[in-house]
Amino acid sequence: MLGLSFCEKTILAPMVRIGTLPMRLLALDYGADIVYCEELVDIKMLQCKRVVNEVLQTVDYVAPTERVIFQTCEKERGRVVFQMGTADAERALAVAKLIENDVAAIDINMGCPKEYSTKGGMGAALLTYPEKIEMILKTLVGGISKPITCKIRILPSLQDTINLVKRIEKTGVAAIAVHGRKKEERPQHPVHCDVIRAISEAVSIPVIANGGSQEIIREYSDIEAFRSVTGASSVMVARAAMWNPSIFRSQGLLPLEEVMCDYIKHAVRYDNHYSNTKYCLCQMLRELMESPLGKQLHAAQSTQEICETYGLSAFYESCRVSQEARRESALSCIENQVPQEPSDEEDIDVVQMAVKFERREYPPHITPKMFLLEWSRREKLPQPVYQTVQRPLDRFFRSVVTVNEKRYRSTLWDKSKKLAEQTAAIICLRTLGLPEGKLSEGESNLVRKRKREIPAQVGDEGNKKTQQNGHDTENTEVLR
Repeated sequence: MLGLSFCEKTILAPMVRIGTLPMRLLALDYGADIVYCEELVDIKMLQCKRVVNEVLQTVDYVAPTERVIFQTCEKERGRVVFQMGTADAERALAVAKLIENDVAAIDINMGCPKEYSTKGGMGAALLTYPEKIEMILKTLVGGISKPITCKIRILPSLQDTINLVKRIEKTGVAAIAVHGRKKEERPQHPVHCDVIRAISEAVSIPVIANGGSQEIIREYSDIEAFRSVTGASSVMVARAAMWNPSIFRSQGLLPLEEVMCDYIKHAVRYDNHYSNTKYCLCQMLRELMESPLGKQLHAAQSTQEICETYGLSAFYESCRVSQEARRESALSCIENQVPQEPSDEEDIDVVQMAVKFERREYPPHITPKMFLLEWSRREKLPQPVYQTVQRPLDRFFRSVVTVNEKRYRSTLWDKSKKLAEQTAAIICLRTLGLPEGKLSEGESNLVRKRKREIPAQVGDEGNKKTQQNGHDTENTEVLR
């Protein structure tokens, strides 16, 4: 476990640094001893609010945008390391105090060579500022009770690297992870096992070897081989664990499709965003993306569709029902404990239906809100007005749309404000007997798609801006 891994140099402790909760849990299932979250920037974490999610049975750190930045659960208690991106000791300490009761240790990433990290003075940019490294680590070690570690890359000179790790050791950190490449080197470059060994021999604290995924680690036995050749206390695995998390099984790798199904089950249980789930599955498939399974996965546009691709529809529905039951139970407890004030939203003049907006039932770039807006314009009515509220328990949304002084909403709650507004528009359109744009309705003369010519001087930049906005306004026309 965590304490032994950081204190005993003879313990083999496979560690995984592969990010989100479902992937971390999968690695633990297969035998990883410790898991690291993805690098999270201090400023972003300081904006977060800690929320106990009764429905998912998780602890969520939620940004003002309602996006969950960090999520953990009881199953990884005592085994998850929070990896932070920082360039400021006081900010780092503030984050550490915020999350220390929910994690086993805190790691400062001083090895990330990517621009998003280095341009803020974080990651590998810290390697040229040993005084700042020392200040950050000393502040954390003295400021919280949990173990502090850091992860570095090697410097151009072996002696400079040794000098740096000895300086780090004196700060009181519990361990140091070493990615055996220089900051300008990439995965295709050989990992410098000899440098990691020299570091292991130069310090008395545990050294965690990292960087062996590309050329050394392909199965479980390779983890011990990498540890042995580097003389390290333990091994951190990132990309090899992303490609197939069953690499931590001492019994050997599992078939990839079985691993993917196990991952999807965790993603469904913890309501992982489908785009992240899809990304992780694509990382596992890699060169098989052109296979029939890969093509189906590429076409999936929701967690439900991903489950259909892997024959997990029944599991998806079972989890959905279970989560809804926990949600209703939690709401019932709250309602019984706290007197509810009457709300205008509960007025009997609100038209309600049990409806949800399903994106796949509509053509690309056509939505019920567009149909409702255009109908209102044709009827010379004021533009529809949406009022959206968020339920504190699970942060779900419900919207009321007012059209021609009448209000419409669903009795169901949605995961986002945008979905809730689309749902409200559907209720209004159906009540008025108007088309809503569904594929099953066929062509409509209210709203249609067309290809708009992009002026030559706009060119690619116009397309880029359109894509960055998250939708393609160039391919949609609202007829007037």
